[in-house]
Amino acid sequence: MDTKEFRRELHRHPELSFEEHRTAQFIAGELDALGIEHRPIATTGVLARIEGRRGNHQRCVVLRADIDALPVSEMTGVEFASQNEGVMHACGHDCHAAVLFGVLRRLQANPDFEGTLFGLFQPGEELNPGGARRVLAENPFEGYKVAAVIGEHVDSDLEVGEIGFCPGKFMASADELHFKVRGVGGHAAMRERIKDPVVAISDLILRLNTFNSDVCVVSIGNVVAEGATNVIPEVALCDGTMRTFDEKLRQRVKDMIAGVVEEIEYKYDVEIDMNLGDGYPCVENDKQLTYEAMLLAGSNGFKVVDLDRRPTAEDFGFYTHIYPSLFYRLGVGKESGRAHTALFLPDERALEVGEEFMTMLALNILNR
Repeated sequence: MDTKEFRRELHRHPELSFEEHRTAQFIAGELDALGIEHRPIATTGVLARIEGRRGNHQRCVVLRADIDALPVSEMTGVEFASQNEGVMHACGHDCHAAVLFGVLRRLQANPDFEGTLFGLFQPGEELNPGGARRVLAENPFEGYKVAAVIGEHVDSDLEVGEIGFCPGKFMASADELHFKVRGVGGHAAMRERIKDPVVAISDLILRLNTFNSDVCVVSIGNVVAEGATNVIPEVALCDGTMRTFDEKLRQRVKDMIAGVVEEIEYKYDVEIDMNLGDGYPCVENDKQLTYEAMLLAGSNGFKVVDLDRRPTAEDFGFYTHIYPSLFYRLGVGKESGRAHTALFLPDERALEVGEEFMTMLALNILNR
């Protein structure tokens, strides 16, 4: 099976985070057909392993691809469209997995490299707490010296043949925010008899909005107050996200939010249940790895694009805080549309570009 066929088979049968049972079975079957050693990881993931012909096999490179899909109903109309109603590979994870499969196929056929190559087909990137956390909990690389963990993501802002890089801090941390305001409800006209959770939560949201800057995002996307025109409810809820580019700032903003919550409770005489759970950490690319990859790409005919840091998040950040790591963007063309939408359709010519560059990069690091 070639890379395009592999991608289309995944696209036809997308599965949500931590439900990738058929996906993992399919990947395992294709690895078996190539004689590539593999085992399950994080329940619905697959970890492949290829030893090179030379060198110290305890030194390794890990190539990671995510394999989960999104709860989106596909509207592309292609013949390989999703057959799983309401689920779609709308973020390009099918492409990531196909590129990784192509690299493994190449290097299994000619393992002329030093050390060991791992191919990690990771589940659950789209769902907090993230598949990367579950992978690392198994400590799968114990006893190995990890020279690099490499990952990619398709990008429709880049054309096919373009590869985007950002040394250092690249993608934001992502934490979910949940607030439950408890007051005293009643008739909306009898203000003296109520402790209004709707007013309290409105003030909270406005206060949270003041935290937004070029280094921090605090956005509330869901608000629920189930009253009526003349009924104030007992409880109001809101949920949102917090993004930062620095782990110290991440904790400091959480502490500041807790302070605001305390002030709102006192001001409106309400009680607030707050959950500021830990989500994904920042993605911080190893600078040396990034610059080497940029030089490699440029010297081999790929167009290198300098990227700014971005407030979107990726659970790949977990790897970057343990091992030297690089996460880059693979161009699929503006005609592909926007990711996370029902019409997203990456240009399949990018698969060959991705496979060629990731193979080159892995060999460059292994044979360093």
